[in-house]
Order: sequence, then structure tokens, then C-alpha cells
Amino acid sequence: MSESSKSTDIEAPARTIDTLRDVLFDTIAGLQDKAKPMEIERASAIVNCCDQLVKSAKVEVDFLRVAGGQGSGFMREAGSLPPGITGRRRHLLGG
Repeated sequence: MSESSKSTDIEAPARTIDTLRDVLFDTIAGLQDKAKPMEIERASAIVNCCDQLVKSAKVEVDFLRVAGGQGSGFMREAGSLPPGITGRRRHLLGG
């Protein structure tokens, strides 16, 4: 696709571990669709690409352990809340 044919009005979705999971679950659903199942070759290609993303995230985590600093944003920071969640409530049982 050429630069001139790309739409600049549409914002690309964030590419995070959550979108990776969505792709994998969509692939599983496509494989399970009895009416129009996804081709095995296509599903395999999707899974292979996802595997490479996971491997690159592992390299990033290892680098952060050694060098310190901020991540790329691919994985949510510890303690951050997913979109739409505004807070947490912790319930403890007494007794």
C-alpha cells in the first residue's frame, strides 16, 4: 500500500499484549468455526508471528532487568488498570 493511499483519519489501535491476545483468541475462534473455518496455513502464520512478538517482549524484559529504565509499552505496567476500569476494591474476610 502506498503512502498516498493510507488513510490518516483512522487511528491505529494500540499494539499491546492485550491486542496480541485478541488476535490469538480470534484465530482460535476462526479455527473452531464449523461453517467457515480458517485455513490451517493462515492460522499457523498468525501464531508464528505472535510467537515472534512474545520472544521480542522477553528480550525487552531481560534488557530492562539488566539496564533498567522504561519499557516500550507493549506490556501494561504493574499496577495499571485496563481501559474502562477506574479503581479497585479489595474485600477481606474477617474471622
